[in-house]
Amino acid sequence: MSERTRDSWPVRTISGRPEPEALRDIRTLVAAAFDSDANPPLSEQTLVDLTSPDADVDSLLLLLTYAPEGKSDPATGNDLAGVAVVVLDGPTGVLEIVVHPSYRNQGVGALLVDTLKAGRGLSGLKAWSHGDHEAAAGLAARYGWAAMRELWRMRLTGAPAEQQSIPQPALPAGISLRSFIPNQDEVPWLKANAAAFAHHPEQGDMTLADLRARMAEQWFDPAGFLLATNAAGDIVGFHWTKVHPQSGQRPAIGEVYVVGVTPEAQGSGLGRALTLAGILHLRSRGLNAIMLYVDADNQAAVGLYQSLGFTRWDADVMYGPQPDAVENSD
Repeated sequence: MSERTRDSWPVRTISGRPEPEALRDIRTLVAAAFDSDANPPLSEQTLVDLTSPDADVDSLLLLLTYAPEGKSDPATGNDLAGVAVVVLDGPTGVLEIVVHPSYRNQGVGALLVDTLKAGRGLSGLKAWSHGDHEAAAGLAARYGWAAMRELWRMRLTGAPAEQQSIPQPALPAGISLRSFIPNQDEVPWLKANAAAFAHHPEQGDMTLADLRARMAEQWFDPAGFLLATNAAGDIVGFHWTKVHPQSGQRPAIGEVYVVGVTPEAQGSGLGRALTLAGILHLRSRGLNAIMLYVDADNQAAVGLYQSLGFTRWDADVMYGPQPDAVENSD
């Protein structure tokens, strides 16, 4: 743990999981950013890594910067101005930065990146901008990074009474649908998930600890975790739904959290059937809106969701260094 100061803004560097007080401040910061932007400022896996006792603490590097003395947020007294979280994977890693709404446009993001550059360095890092704020794009350009991946948020709206407009799922022959059973389906589901997302390590590399961390969350509902099984009882597909509770003036919203089909069942129409089944489940909960994340360049998935009435709502953008990029820290 070390400390660095620029213009009276102290920066703490923490290797590993933050202590309870720091974690509490980070949660408060994340909540303030979410309330301001209506967009989660950290990825779900990053939050799992920060909070789960089973997470690999050696993969975490945090930088926290605080407002100068006497300049804390007058509304809350909070003085944590920003946090940078790096989740490392050997020589590579993913960076995410959150700046408190009360301290934006004061160079907080640049201070965090400069401190990271002076310490670990930026080599091998990529960075997510959740919601792709203009400030994030400017900060990325300053360090010679450019957009390399776009993750769309799409949304389906309509009153629950309109659920009859969603067609009933047509499951392939020999396939049945049931809900996830805790303490029974964890390992078989992880196997199916790894097979379905072998090309997508962010999802396919999910561990038992990652799964259990999500199952421990208040939003987890096994009834909305739909499993498609074959005649032998093997899991060949799934649709894990999620419900985001009402927050302030924002109503609750359902999510097509993850849909996967194992290679042997692909091309059978199971993916569409699972998507429809999950949407109908969320509609049965009385939800007026349903959202999902999808890679913008996944034309097949985007086309499927558009055919069901989903439209682009927002986007997260991953930035990475460009060949021969010149960093400018002036």
